Order: sequence, then structure tokens, then C-alpha cells
Amino acid sequence: MNRLPLLILSSATLLACTGVGADAGAQSLDAQRAQMKAAIENAERGQFDPAQSAGLTRHPLYGWLEFANLRRNIDTVTSARAQDFLKRYNGQAVATSFRNVWLPSVARREDWPTLLANWAPTENVGLRCAQLNARQATGKADAQWVSEAQAIWRSTGKSLPDACDPVFAVLDAKGGLSAELRWERIDAAADAQQPAVMRSAARGLPAADLALANTYAAFVDKPNASALNWPRNERSRRIATDGLAKLAKADPDATEQQLPQYANALQLSAAQQADVKYQIALWTVASYGPDSARRLNAVPDSAYDERLHEWRAREAMSRGDWPATLAAIRKMGPTQRNDSRWRYFEARMLDKTGKRNEALPLYREAARAATFHGFLAADQLGQSTYTLCPVEPKDSAQAQATVARDPAIVRAMELFKIERSGWAVAEWNDALTRFDTTQRRIAVEVARDNGWFDRAVFSLGKTPEEQRLYSLRFPLHHDDAIRRESARNAIDPAWVAAEIRAESIFNPKARSPANAMGLMQVLPATGASVAKTIGLTNYGGAASLYDADTNIAIGTAYLRQLMNKYEGLPYVTIAAYNAGPTPTARWQSQRPGFDPDIWIETISYKETREYVARILAFSVIYDWRLNGDALPVTDRMNGRLQAKRKAFTCPTDAEKGGD
Repeated sequence: MNRLPLLILSSATLLACTGVGADAGAQSLDAQRAQMKAAIENAERGQFDPAQSAGLTRHPLYGWLEFANLRRNIDTVTSARAQDFLKRYNGQAVATSFRNVWLPSVARREDWPTLLANWAPTENVGLRCAQLNARQATGKADAQWVSEAQAIWRSTGKSLPDACDPVFAVLDAKGGLSAELRWERIDAAADAQQPAVMRSAARGLPAADLALANTYAAFVDKPNASALNWPRNERSRRIATDGLAKLAKADPDATEQQLPQYANALQLSAAQQADVKYQIALWTVASYGPDSARRLNAVPDSAYDERLHEWRAREAMSRGDWPATLAAIRKMGPTQRNDSRWRYFEARMLDKTGKRNEALPLYREAARAATFHGFLAADQLGQSTYTLCPVEPKDSAQAQATVARDPAIVRAMELFKIERSGWAVAEWNDALTRFDTTQRRIAVEVARDNGWFDRAVFSLGKTPEEQRLYSLRFPLHHDDAIRRESARNAIDPAWVAAEIRAESIFNPKARSPANAMGLMQVLPATGASVAKTIGLTNYGGAASLYDADTNIAIGTAYLRQLMNKYEGLPYVTIAAYNAGPTPTARWQSQRPGFDPDIWIETISYKETREYVARILAFSVIYDWRLNGDALPVTDRMNGRLQAKRKAFTCPTDAEKGGD
């Protein structure tokens, strides 16, 4: 696929929309983009100047400029002005965004006729309650109103927006909040472990019921002996199970000690006791507590799900008990057991127990998957190739042009370029509601060609065929800097590319809630320290981390520092890069001498466990992108860069996919 045409199509469309022809020479596209960005920023500061913005009226983003200006003073926007805006941009994402900020303002003013006149269906529960308030205030609280209000009451056991409080007050006054409905929400709130919601829902119950409901809420908050005197009915048993399950997460030891007395007093069913034992086992094994195996064995097989099956196998693995690990894997359901991860580990456990011949067919099955464990299986077999089945679609120029010229896609690309990612995603999502599978994929190509790489990650992979779009799903940018800094630090460049893909999806402006910045998500303190260590003279503080070359230089040097600290072992380094030094040191001390694949699988943090496997799998795929072949993943995770490389093939019966 030639990337240039899609980019040009979007640019040509924008030029047409701005009224700037190829021979006009009035303004360059870049100059107009910069002007629009500045105009939006001025509008947000209350400095919107219609005269200065007159040249932008035909720009595709002019609606967003108006939106920025209107939003700043949303409480003073007149109905006429708002309705004019909604009419002009009807059907566009900017109209939906405006309605979502304007209607709450209308509701605050209690301008109910205006709210109803401009209402549009939404999943926003606060706005739905505002609309019910408007209907009630204008005499339209009919049977349908009652039904819709009750549906919101029933919709969740969690807290609802404040706008719903007056709705429920009116519903109660109309007799629409029966004791049965109140108990229904109390039960749902108990299941959601929300004692405050339980207390709120109980208001309005008869005194005796109110007292019992508050006692229930107190138990969910913190189990106590009051439950021993509860009515011996199904509700009491349900609430007790919810409260004990909540306690198990914080204190599985106390929960195990207390369960028998509540089980006996309330006659908890075997299934309810199993639910609590499940939570006791889960929150014990999540830290590999000393009672893990015993508590796992106390959970009936009927209460096991995929999550607990994995933990049972992982716990036995963490103790080096290979027969128990094998037995745990073989208790998994067929879908889970046939996944390449557990096919691989079933083979490994057979290998570990001296049954190599039984392991070989399982390794062969696992090796058909283009995953971390599939690549490991191929290494165990000594195969010279890895499975990879990439697809490179060939679309007609007309199909490409249709998507690239879609007005919402054009707006999305321009918003992305001026760093308005939230608005860009709104336009993107609006466009995708109208696109079929092929158009969605072409849209991802347009995004890629405009430097918006994460659209492939968030918009593809919905089907096995889309998982094979490796060139889209694994973008490659700044490869010269990646190769240069990797060589300087003796780091595998495919690993660096994999880190960037996992950390930022090649967005140089990425910033995490923890303030990690740029392509490799470097913290400012780390950036300053590493820059000083490597003598990076042009480092200008945290803002420099948004520069791609600087970020790659610092991030790669930091990987080398970690590699030196962790004895040149990439798999430990990757864990430390994600989780930090303290948990990594704990995992090392708990399982010294473990084989790398087993050490990775027994990492107690789900995020880090999956992160390490993902980075190593991504590294293989980026090796394919950079070089056409790959360093074996077994050598890669051990830091051996000089091993014989593997080619890629696509067996006809391969499990298609990737990460």
C-alpha cells in the first residue's frame, strides 16, 4: 500500500473545503492549520475574534472553533444561538458534543421546554434523568415516564448522577418506588459491594425493613456478628455472601475464619459458600500466600472459572510442582486449555516430568500461533521458522478516496494534527458508525498515513482476518533513531520498537496519569537522571521528552541501565520497566533460578505478567518488520543477540493472530 495518496487525498479535501485551490496561493495548509489551532486556543481563553477568524469560516474545523467559543460561556448561550449551531452541524460529532455540554446547562436553569425541544437519545444517564425532570415539570410524567424512571433505578447497583435524585423523589411520590423495587436495588448494590447505595435505596422502607437494610449495609461494609440474628432467608444469605466476598479481598485469613459461623447461622448453600471460598483462594494465591494450595483445593470444581484455573496452574508452577501444574492445566475447559499459552505449558510440564514424546505434539499445536507462547513452542521444537500469516490488502483507488474524503475522517485527521485528541476520537467514532469492515480498515490506513498510529490498535483486531494486518497493527516510525540508539546501547532495536508500541503506540505526545511522557513513557525524574548520565547536552527538561529523538535516546539508555542492573536479562528488565524495582526484586527472591518462561508466567501482577509476554512477542514481530527475520525469542529474552535467526512461514492450518 502506497501511503502517500491517502495523505494527499485528505489534504486535497481540506484545501477544497477552505476554498484554497491549487492556484490560489492564499495560504498553505500548514499555515491554516496553525491559524485554526491558535484560534481555538484563543476562543477557550475568551479571546475569540470573529474578524480574525473570518478566513477560517470554510475550514472543516470551524464548527469546533465555534464549539470552543460557545462552551466557554455555556451558561449564557441563548436558546436561539444554540439551536442555530445544532441545526448547522446536525449529524456531526461537534453537534453531539455541544448538546452534551449545553443541555446540562439548560437543566440547571430549569428551562424545560428548551431541553425537551433539543433532546436527542443518549446513553448519558445524567442527561436521561434531566430529560425526565423536564417531562415531569411540564406535566408529562405519564406511565411511560414512570417506566423509564424505574428502568434507570434498576439499571445498576452503583451510584447514579445527582440529576436522578429529583426523578426518584417524584417516582416515590407517585407510588412508583415500591418496597419490592427498593429491595431490588439494595440487592444489586450489595452485589456491587456498595453499602452507601444500599442505605440510600432503603430510605422510604417501613421502619423495620429500613433497620434491617441498614444492618445489611453495615455488614457489606464490614462483616459483623449482627448477621447471626438475621432472618434465615435467601436475601440474608445473598447479603452475607456479598459481604464476605468483599472482606476476602482485604483479609482472606479473617474471611476463612468467619465463614463457618455465618454459613451455619444463615444456612448458606454449598454454592454460596463456594463463592466465598473462591474469593478467599483468589486473594490468597494472588500473592502466593502459604495457604494458596489448600485454599484452592477447598474451592469446588463447579465454582472454578478460567481465572481461577489459571491461578491454580500458576500457583503449582510457582512451587516447582510440575505434576500438580499439569493436573491443573488438564482441569481447564477445552477452549482455555487449547489456547497457545496453556498448550505450551502443558507440553512444558510433560517435558519437565520426562515425557518429551507426549510433549511434542502439543508443542507443534502451540507453534501454529503467532504469539509469545507459540514462538516459545517453535523454539522448543528447534524449528527454523516462526508462524506469521500477514495480510496486505489491495483496495481500489476509488475505495481509498471515498474513505479519505469522508468529512468526518478529514476533521478527525485535522483535529489530531492540532493535538485535539478527544475531539478527533469523537469524529473518528462518528465516521466508523457508517463504515463497513473494509472502510474501517482503510480509515486506519488514512490515520496511519497522518501519523495517528493508535487507531489500528483500537479499531482493528475484531476478526481473525484483521489480526493478520500486522503492518497496520504494528506501526513503525522513527526507525532510524531506533536503530541508532539501539546500536549505541547494545540493545535489540526490535525490542525498543516493541516498547514504544506497548507504551505509546508511537505517539510522541503521549502522557500517562503518572506523568510518564513521550514515545517510551519516560518519567521526568528518570529523563533528567539519564540525560545527565549519558551527557545529553541538548536536554531541556521534561518538555524535551516529547521530542522523539530525545525520548528514544533516553529510553534506550535507560533500558541499558536496567539491563546492567539485572545481569543482562531482558525478561527481568522488561518486568522492572513496567512494575519498578521493588516488586521485581521480590519476584527474583521468591523464585530464584526459575526458567525464564516459568518465571514470567508466575509474576503475580497480571499487568506485568502480560506486559513481559507482550513485549517479547512484539519484539519478534518488529524484527520481521525491521529485518524480515527474527532472533529466536528464547535467545532474545536471555539477552543473546548473536543466535541464528529464524524465517517466517504461514502454514495453511496456522492459528492466525498475534498479540
